[in-house]
Amino acid sequence: MRIVVAPDKFKGSLTAAEVAARVAAGIAAVDPGATVVQVPVADGGDGTVAAALAAGYQRVPVRAAGPLGEPVDTAFALHGDVAVVEMADVSGLRLLLPDRLAPRQAGSAGTGEVVRAALEAGARTVILGIGGSASTDGGAGLVQALGARLLDAAGADLPPGGAALEALDRIDLSGLHPGVRDARFVVACDVDNPLLGPTGAAAVYGPQKGADDADVAHLDTALARWADVVDAAIDRKGLRDVAGAGAAGGVGYAALALLDADLRPGIELVLDLVGFAERLRGADLVITGEGSLDEQTLSGKAPAGVAAAAAAAGVPVVTVSGRVTLTAEQLRDAGVGRAYALTDLEPDVRRCLAEAGPLLEQLATRLALDCMSTAATERTT
Repeated sequence: MRIVVAPDKFKGSLTAAEVAARVAAGIAAVDPGATVVQVPVADGGDGTVAAALAAGYQRVPVRAAGPLGEPVDTAFALHGDVAVVEMADVSGLRLLLPDRLAPRQAGSAGTGEVVRAALEAGARTVILGIGGSASTDGGAGLVQALGARLLDAAGADLPPGGAALEALDRIDLSGLHPGVRDARFVVACDVDNPLLGPTGAAAVYGPQKGADDADVAHLDTALARWADVVDAAIDRKGLRDVAGAGAAGGVGYAALALLDADLRPGIELVLDLVGFAERLRGADLVITGEGSLDEQTLSGKAPAGVAAAAAAAGVPVVTVSGRVTLTAEQLRDAGVGRAYALTDLEPDVRRCLAEAGPLLEQLATRLALDCMSTAATERTT
């Protein structure tokens, strides 16, 4: 058999590459003759750069500002003139302790610093994964790091964070990095929120970043001021209402308005990045999965995207995960023939997290035995 293993990470336990390796090892224990192609994937958040590296991109280290300005060691992936930048790794919520969330002050400048480094390394296409951000600054920090100046009425530069945008008087784009004009930006975006209002960046995602009701109101007002000033500077209207403008605390809006970016579903972008269609040729089976296969999986997460691509190519799909809460009908509708979970082997979720690797190998062995049994039955009938 030719089996393509294309999982996302098991959050808190295994990276996508580790998941793929464990599944491959479990299959090899049962069927050493099987060809197993490992294709770790991501959906535009954590693991996007890792997926590019697994596909042959070069890791380029960068030191940049974290969400609150502290130095963070991060990296982008580079292949030719294509760079992959992951916001979660430099401006991500996971970089802040639960008691250090700062919804008004957290910024996206570090992401802009990494983009600038990619441009200076010769990138002419920048793929930007914006999932998992810590900020609600409308992407202001991102463009400040690329050379834009955000000025108050006295001509002073604004400090970081979304709350400061309430004092924004004008934006000076004359110092914007020259590479921005020549580069193409593609943003992995899986949400359809506008920038402002009850379904906007502050209202929907602010609470996840530590914002209370007062913070949400303040941030929404500040983002409205940001949009007014930017719209005037670029003489374009309506971008604040575009689906995805509210992604990553409004980074989607800044990317649209000031980087002339295209927004694309994250998993589709990553599948193109790793050459999934090519890897799929001649496959007898695709194995995908993530830590929890649940309702969120169906909303553009990596396993759903992998299953859709495999189904379009006529290749059957099974999943591996820590747990499964989807019904058999939901799985069928998503193109999944069968779902395997660590909780099938070990009901204790804590042990599943602590011993995810060995348990996943056992699960893959069971999966391989089931596949061989099914194949044998089909041959005899």
